[in-house]
Amino acid sequence: MAVDSKQTKELVTVLSLCLMLYIVSSSNNVIGKMLLSDFPFPMTVTMVQLTSISLYSGPFFRLLGVRRFVDISWRYYFRIIVPLALGKFLASVLNHVSLWKISVSYAHTVKATMPLFTVVLSRIIMGEKQTGKVYMSLVPIIVGVAIATLTELSFDMAGLISTLTATLGLSLQNIFSKKVLHDTSMHHLRLLHILGRLALCMFLPIWMYFDLAAVLSHPNLFKNGSYRTLILLWADGGLNWLQNVLAFSVMSLVSPLTYAVASASKRLFVIGISLFILGNPVTTVNVIGMMMAVFGVLLYNKAKYDARQTEKKQTVLPMTQDRPQSHKGYVSLPSSPHHNLNYLERSTNGNVSSNRSYAPSQNGSGNILTNGWADHSNVHIHPPINNNVSNNGYVYREKKLSKPNILFV
Repeated sequence: MAVDSKQTKELVTVLSLCLMLYIVSSSNNVIGKMLLSDFPFPMTVTMVQLTSISLYSGPFFRLLGVRRFVDISWRYYFRIIVPLALGKFLASVLNHVSLWKISVSYAHTVKATMPLFTVVLSRIIMGEKQTGKVYMSLVPIIVGVAIATLTELSFDMAGLISTLTATLGLSLQNIFSKKVLHDTSMHHLRLLHILGRLALCMFLPIWMYFDLAAVLSHPNLFKNGSYRTLILLWADGGLNWLQNVLAFSVMSLVSPLTYAVASASKRLFVIGISLFILGNPVTTVNVIGMMMAVFGVLLYNKAKYDARQTEKKQTVLPMTQDRPQSHKGYVSLPSSPHHNLNYLERSTNGNVSSNRSYAPSQNGSGNILTNGWADHSNVHIHPPINNNVSNNGYVYREKKLSKPNILFV
C-alpha cells in the first residue's frame, strides 16, 4: 500500500512538472516573439536572460542545497568551460534572431533537426557510431523539415540560417556539457549557473558597445510612458531561467526515453499554442511537415534508447544469476539499469578497491543529471579461485553503459 502511494506521488510530481514545463516554455516563446517584434534587439534579450540566470540561480540553488564546490583546474576551465560559455551566448543570440525573423511554429520545426546535428557531430568529435535504426529515424526529420520549409508562408532565409546555426550550437553544447559533467561530477544546475554568469561577464562590454545606445534611444522602450517592453524583458528572462530549471528537474526524475517523449510533446505543445495565440497563417501541408519532423524525433529517441539497452547487455564481466562459477573469480552485477559501474578495481582477495561510477542513476533514470553516485549496495563480490591471478591484483573493466540526455533546451 505504501509503495503504491509513493509511486502515485512520484507520478503526480512528474506530470505536474511536465505540465508546468509545457506552460512555461510556450509562454517564454510567445512572449519572446511579441517582444522581438516591437523591440528587435536579440543581443539585449540574451543579456537579460543571462542576467536572470546569474541573479536567480545563486539564492535558489542555495535554498535547494545544490553543491557549490567543484575542483576544476584553470587549464580545464579555459579549455572547456570558457568555450562553452561562448557557445551558450552565441546560440542564444541566434535563437532570438530566429524568433525575430520567422514564426515560433516554424522555428521549433527546424529545431527538430537537432538529432541530425548530434549524430554527425558525435561521429566527427567522439568517433561514435550509431545503429541502422538511428540513421533511418533521421529520414522523417529531414523530410518533415523540408516540407515545412517549402510551404512556410512567413519564410525568411536569415531566420532559417539562424535557427539551423543555433541548433548546431546547442548540439555542440550538449556534447561538451556531458563531458564536463562526466569529468568533474558537477551538478547540472551549477553548470547552468556558471555558464550563464561567465557568458554575462564576457559579453557585457560587447553588448554595451553594440546595443546600449540604440536600446536607450529606441522609441518602444518607453512608448507613451508605458513600461510594456521592460515588463516583457523581465518576464522573458525569468521564464527562460524557470524553463531550464524545470527541464533539468524533469530530466532527473524520469528515464531518458520518457524525457525524450516529454520533450517532443513539449515541442508540439509550443507549436500549437503559438499558432493559437499569435495566429500566424499555416497550410495543411505545412502542418503535416511539422508533425512528420516531430514524429521523426520520437523515432530517433526510441532508436537511441534501444541502442543503449543493447549496449548495456554487452559487458566484459561474466554475469551470474544464482551461484558463483567454479572457474575464475568475477564480479556479478544485477541486471538493472540502476547499476552502472564504469570500472572496478579488484585485489587478489576479491575486494573492490575503487568502484565510483560517473553515470549516476538515481530514481532509475540512468541519467548523469541527478545528484550523487549510483548505489552499489547489492553488488556481489565472488573471490577468485584461479591461482593464476598476479600478486599485484588486476582490473576488470566494463564498457560505458549509458549516455546522458539533452542538457540545454
